[in-house]
Amino acid sequence: MSSVKQEVSELSIPVPWGEIRGKAWGPEHGHPVLCLHGWADNCGSFNTLIPFLPKECRYVAVDMPGHGLSSHRPPGVFYSFPEYAADVRRVTESLSWTKFSIMGHSMGGNIAVMFSALYPDMVDGIIVLDVFGFVPTDPKEIPRIMRQGMDEMLKYEKKAEEEKKRVYTYEKAVERLLAANPTLSERSVQMLLERGLTRVEGEVWHSVHIRLMCFMQKNIERITLEQSLEMQSMIQAPVLLILADKGFGPASRESSQKLTSKLLQVYQERNDTVVRVPGSHHVHLDNPEVVAPFICDFLQTKVLSQQVKA
Repeated sequence: MSSVKQEVSELSIPVPWGEIRGKAWGPEHGHPVLCLHGWADNCGSFNTLIPFLPKECRYVAVDMPGHGLSSHRPPGVFYSFPEYAADVRRVTESLSWTKFSIMGHSMGGNIAVMFSALYPDMVDGIIVLDVFGFVPTDPKEIPRIMRQGMDEMLKYEKKAEEEKKRVYTYEKAVERLLAANPTLSERSVQMLLERGLTRVEGEVWHSVHIRLMCFMQKNIERITLEQSLEMQSMIQAPVLLILADKGFGPASRESSQKLTSKLLQVYQERNDTVVRVPGSHHVHLDNPEVVAPFICDFLQTKVLSQQVKA
């Protein structure tokens, strides 16, 4: 399978606290596909994959707030899944999209699935990359997680001014990114840092918001398995779930695997497509040719062909 070079354009969508930035590929009136990246990544996460995908689609990948070139949320505001789902609504309304497909990696996959449950009539296809779509949590753990997340936010607020002044060399930024994602290839690191850094007087500043560190540890707005299954039942669109054999799933704790196995069972009962591929958590970025055939087939047979019939 070979990729085809496409023209890429930048876009900016105004939001109450600033702007959401992103990139667009494909014909302006092509079938819309929204692409959502993972935690601490940016829309460059899809640079290598999209050239392999159907050319009749219009792909828009955004830098989620706090990431890439997008504005950070106002001080004191948490980064969590419901807020990001609302951002999807802002973006699609600005683009005048009333029906679209949605593709998400990691955190972006969870946001994609949550949005598709909340707005099932707007989504005609869901592609989830190396995540299960929900993060079901033991109800006994939720109070502890919420408290820890709040404590981390307060700790962050005390050193916010100091962090604003901190700058890194490019080499140090590479080191920090690899520490968070040790399986990334050198090419993938360079692509993510194109939008993850802002140059400051000969040095560089890592633009991923430090509040995301709190989010990474504790997305405080958790839901139980029962709530996850209820939301999953609200999804109307077909789902393609791609799991990497060295990715997020196999690395999760045994207790988490017991919860997510229920989600997988429901996907299979719905006749959704669940495939496992060789690779790491960022396989879509590092080795796009591995996942692209499954995504192309899904878009052609489950989404684009249905438009022709309609």
